[in-house]
Amino acid sequence: MLAKEELGADAVVMNVKTNAPKGIYKLFRKTTVEITAALDENIVYQSKKEAPKRNPDIIYDEEPAVVYKPETAIEQKLDKLQDMLENQMSEHSRKQGEDDMRQAGEEDEDDSNIACMQLIYNQMVANEVDEQYANQVIGEIENKLKKNAGVNNILMSMYQKLVLKLGQIKTIELDDNQVKYIFFVGPTGVGKTTTIAKIASMLKMNQKKKVALMTADTYRIAAVEQLTTYANILDIPLRVIYSADEVAEARNQAGDYDVILVDTAGRSHKNREQRDDLEQLLNTVPPEHREVYLVLSATTKYRDLLRITDIYSQITDYSLIFTKLDETGSIGNILNLHMKTGAPLSYATFGQNVPDDISVIDPQNVAKQLLGGSE
Repeated sequence: MLAKEELGADAVVMNVKTNAPKGIYKLFRKTTVEITAALDENIVYQSKKEAPKRNPDIIYDEEPAVVYKPETAIEQKLDKLQDMLENQMSEHSRKQGEDDMRQAGEEDEDDSNIACMQLIYNQMVANEVDEQYANQVIGEIENKLKKNAGVNNILMSMYQKLVLKLGQIKTIELDDNQVKYIFFVGPTGVGKTTTIAKIASMLKMNQKKKVALMTADTYRIAAVEQLTTYANILDIPLRVIYSADEVAEARNQAGDYDVILVDTAGRSHKNREQRDDLEQLLNTVPPEHREVYLVLSATTKYRDLLRITDIYSQITDYSLIFTKLDETGSIGNILNLHMKTGAPLSYATFGQNVPDDISVIDPQNVAKQLLGGSE
């Protein structure tokens, strides 16, 4: 409500985070809530009751966007990268002066912006952001920078631009008056079944929803057994589906449930017949009553991820879930695939523990990591 009061009815809430004080200070400080919102392509803000004055050195996409700084400032979150950039910029300036004393001051200021942007570009590419998208993001702010903008202002502008590029997060939203079918698709070995168990637990335990499971992955006996184990632990029903016709039959018996989570076979859909089978399975439920989540491993090579997303884009619209974030130190593909496909980001998993190792993707943390900030 506060976001809409500040920015109007068209404000989009992109992320909500509770910040609990740490260490000895937790005895004296209250827990704060940080809300990230935006007006379409306007700049991101973190909502607080009292907002500092607009910084004239920060790049804003459009008026009248406002930046509200949270209690933990962006500079503090990214202090590691900022220190590194400042050190490297100092070294750059020293060498620039030694090599080219005849340069005018204004030109040197331009060079300092360029040098800083180059270092940020290198950091993003090191985190496996595709060069095309790194250049695109940087290009959208570099022409708006004031001369000699400084590391801090450039870094904040990049941070805010990345949060906007990552977009509004899509999570499972249920209608109390209508059963929702959630299909999970994707290649084999990415952790679909475990992800489904985590989401089932989250919906049942946290949101108190009535959940049921279906699996159409009858090609792997182990997958059925694994999902059966989870269903028994969570005390929710599981139905094994051998054909699309059985989904229609099962729908007639699903009126008592809020949501049905459907596991699908993780085969290669380069095969036209297999792709048709999946499309037929999805079409057993009208689009207004279903959601589709493409589950991808963060450890998969970018070239393979492009091929996979292209194949599934020919079949259905989807949101993106990334698994195995605990097995990689580079998360550039989260930005890459969102920008390539336009598909909303949703959940991320980072371990095998059910139900703990899952969370909604946080654009702020992703942007921070892409820029080199520590968790």
